[in-house]
Amino acid sequence: MCGRTACALGADGIRRACVYRDNHGRTRQPEWRDADKYSPSYNKSPQSNSPVLVSRRHFEKDADSSERVLAAMRWGLVPAWFREADPSKMQYKTSNCRSDTMMEKLSYKGPLVKGRRCVVLADGFYEWHQHNGKKQPYFIYFPQPKQEMAEGKDDDEERKGWRLLTMAGIFDCWEPPDGGDALYTYTIITVDASKGLSDIHNRMPAILDGDEAIRKWLDFTDVSTQEALRLIHSTENIAFHPVSTIVNNSRNNTPECLAPIGLGPKTETKVGTSSKMMLEWVKNKSPKKEEGDLPRWSSQFIQIAGPKRTSAGLMHQWLKKEEGDPCAKKPKTQ
Repeated sequence: MCGRTACALGADGIRRACVYRDNHGRTRQPEWRDADKYSPSYNKSPQSNSPVLVSRRHFEKDADSSERVLAAMRWGLVPAWFREADPSKMQYKTSNCRSDTMMEKLSYKGPLVKGRRCVVLADGFYEWHQHNGKKQPYFIYFPQPKQEMAEGKDDDEERKGWRLLTMAGIFDCWEPPDGGDALYTYTIITVDASKGLSDIHNRMPAILDGDEAIRKWLDFTDVSTQEALRLIHSTENIAFHPVSTIVNNSRNNTPECLAPIGLGPKTETKVGTSSKMMLEWVKNKSPKKEEGDLPRWSSQFIQIAGPKRTSAGLMHQWLKKEEGDPCAKKPKTQ
């Protein structure tokens, strides 16, 4: 399942991170419909607004269906047929929908057959591993490129920072029965966890890995529902690390929520310099926790030799680099 995410980029940063090529080969940035409704956060929970990608054709009938727009939608799908005046009175949890039953449930099948497919954007998501009555949170995301970020260069054309996680979702539009503004909401599709994540949890979001998968999922006029559903499966192209239990409380919204921590006894494994810096930063700001037999860092965080940057190091550097984006929240400095 997926019940908590992080998306710390500001609205402009989200646009830069979502650069794509249209059907004519032109490099494009999706436009925001309602950037003012989006707020960056290191700890997003259901009922909050998150950035999603959708086809422009959902809002402009004559638009090319391959063109993309960004929208801030509320997490937790409210189906169009819901008749209560208050959407918070929905009796069912709709923040996630299971891939194996979504075509059997009207709340999800209805929007799907109408082509209301979206891509939910996040730095990553949190999941909790239960062991001996305790829950250890993990931050899960795409493995990150190891090249140096270009110093002093604008990354409008190709952002060299954090690669956003792109999760398959379904959205719907609910209109108050007594009139008022339409409410756009979404749910994240979940699948059986990949082998690499199964020790943490038995479910994971359906992740769209690569721009071609994103294109097919969003283009509802050229790609049928049946064809699009072939994109819904687990992936092994994922990285994770344990994080502080500070993330357990959704009111906590600091960079510490997604910073890696160490678990278990010391080993002979050599960890990269950037990861060590982040670990020291967390030690200075978090109470120590007792550790049990928990999943270790994924291989993307372990370095046998050499000064290459790790994914955790890139995350820390990117968070610092985002100070140029006025909409992004800033990490604390040491």
